Amino acid sequence: MVTELGHFALILAALVAVVQAIVPLIGAHKRWPGWMAVAEPAAGLQFILTAFSFGALTYAFMVSDFSVQLVIQNSHSLKPMIYKISGTWGNHEGSMLLWVLILTLFGACAAWFGGNLPPTLRARVLSVQAAIAVAFFGFILFTSNPFLRVGLPPFDGQGLNPLLQDIGLALHPPFLYLGYVGLSMAFSFAVAALIEGRVDAAWGRWVRPWTLAAWIFLTIGIALGSWWAYYELGWGGFWFWDPVENASFMPWLLAAALLHSAIVVEKRESLKSWTILLAILAFGFSLIGTFIVRSGVITSVHAFANDPERGVFILAILAVFVGGALTLYAARAAAMEAKGVFSMVSRESVLVLNNILLAVACFVVFVGTIWPLVSEMFFTRKLSVGPPFFNMAFTPFMVALGLILPIGAMLPWKRAKLGRVVRSLVPAAVLAVALGGLVWAMQTEKTLLGPIGLLLGTWLVAGAATDLISRTGRGDFGGRMARLMRLPRADWGKAVAHAGFGITIFGIAGLMAWEEEDIRVAYIGQPFTVGEYELVLDGVREVRGPNYMSTMGDVRLFKDGTFITTLNPEKRDFFVSTMPTTEAAIDYRLFRDVYVVVGEPQADGGWTMRTYIKPFTNWIWIGCALMSLGGLLSLSDRRYRVAAGARKSTPKGVPAE
Repeated sequence: MVTELGHFALILAALVAVVQAIVPLIGAHKRWPGWMAVAEPAAGLQFILTAFSFGALTYAFMVSDFSVQLVIQNSHSLKPMIYKISGTWGNHEGSMLLWVLILTLFGACAAWFGGNLPPTLRARVLSVQAAIAVAFFGFILFTSNPFLRVGLPPFDGQGLNPLLQDIGLALHPPFLYLGYVGLSMAFSFAVAALIEGRVDAAWGRWVRPWTLAAWIFLTIGIALGSWWAYYELGWGGFWFWDPVENASFMPWLLAAALLHSAIVVEKRESLKSWTILLAILAFGFSLIGTFIVRSGVITSVHAFANDPERGVFILAILAVFVGGALTLYAARAAAMEAKGVFSMVSRESVLVLNNILLAVACFVVFVGTIWPLVSEMFFTRKLSVGPPFFNMAFTPFMVALGLILPIGAMLPWKRAKLGRVVRSLVPAAVLAVALGGLVWAMQTEKTLLGPIGLLLGTWLVAGAATDLISRTGRGDFGGRMARLMRLPRADWGKAVAHAGFGITIFGIAGLMAWEEEDIRVAYIGQPFTVGEYELVLDGVREVRGPNYMSTMGDVRLFKDGTFITTLNPEKRDFFVSTMPTTEAAIDYRLFRDVYVVVGEPQADGGWTMRTYIKPFTNWIWIGCALMSLGGLLSLSDRRYRVAAGARKSTPKGVPAE
């Protein structure tokens, strides 16, 4: 009964979305307040119905209702409850329902918290958001119905992919979708502004919180996925430039560019056309990511489905919405005339350069991701584009971005004197060069990657600190510290996010430069050395888990003769799927990880073992956490939560009617 109610609620939500997509849009065109007012209750009702539908599917997984086909295919009665719940979105149909739930949530939030928006713009934003929902409701109901029943329920289910039975990947999709789908709000604001013919400072102020929220969630989602790959897949890497990893990274890059570009629209009423284009492309790349994950055109461990028909449906959604938005963008070019002018040396100019670097970096990742497909389709050649290409082609743009960020953050608007800013950053530059030079001198026969990463990371962190201190003015130390604490949260957020970016850069560079790897056959009771550490395999035993059998090793870890800990690497065989997984044992420390993986038994009684010494790995995720925290601090700034302060008494731009 609950399943049927969930299916019925989903159909009702789709019908409400159709009404919301049409009625308020007509009302905004005709200036009919009653018709425009339909958007707000419709958005709330649409979310409530979708949430009920998703709750019904979750309930079916929790109680192991094997009359539902999706539960049979992705659950089992022996699974722990947390993985029964996460199994709801650990598949194509359920994850698409989560996708639509988040889409309707953002639409409802725009209705609930968008009281400061002009009525016509609010109606159009909610109509565009509902139109996107209509497309995805249709996709679910006609091609990916999660509520399909079976005539004769089996005794038990087929289980969830063992790789997905992990807390990191249980949390990864919801955060990633909050970011992916959150960019739909920036898209809806862009299309609504184009329809209305109004792109001004107020619009820039309104679109920023939605973009910032999406960027924060994307950052958390990508970091969780990277952390999961690091400890779960057993190969010790945090990023492999997998097509699905790239699919989430590309919208992140464009969202970062959009955030910085919207600042220029808000402060100077410049870059309007570019900002609108970024809003369209950021959501467009989210749809491209959805297509890559679900069409089967590119194989990945992260892929949800490989049905070409579903891929064509998503491709059609992409063509209609992005193609339609770009057509409208071309037609409304006159409405996006820039008002502000600025010199070559100004914050605006650096933000333009920032946008160019991020956009070109995104294009590089896009080309590398789809090139194997293009090569096979048009040149009948199978190619593999791997980390060497991405590392070489992508890294220079991030290095350039890191170099300009501290300078751009401190430059005044409109016109600036570069020398004054550079002089204030001299201590940060000296510290960065000194630390980089010290590490270069200490290491022997090593790559320059580590010293350069330390130099760049120090430059970003010290530059962010300099930026904050420069805003406290002059006077005694106590007075300046008091003013520092009273700085707007947005200033703190910018500094924390830039510092987090620097820490992540150093973590990546340090890991890649100084990692040590050892692959050998280890014998029970015989110690072996890897770097500064000594390891002893004490034994290997069989351990029964809730729904798997584990081959678990006991490995003691020593340094300089001092016992540190016992590590327990595992190989798990799941009862239902009979699919083995590798569970690495990791001794996490601030400055290094010791990472151990147990392999297959050998004829002579030994066991294959891989051991890695991974310096500064955790700094990668600490940096990501700081970037997210910086975004949250900015989002909590009242100036960006209350858009009324950005309103102009006289609207700018060309009127739509």
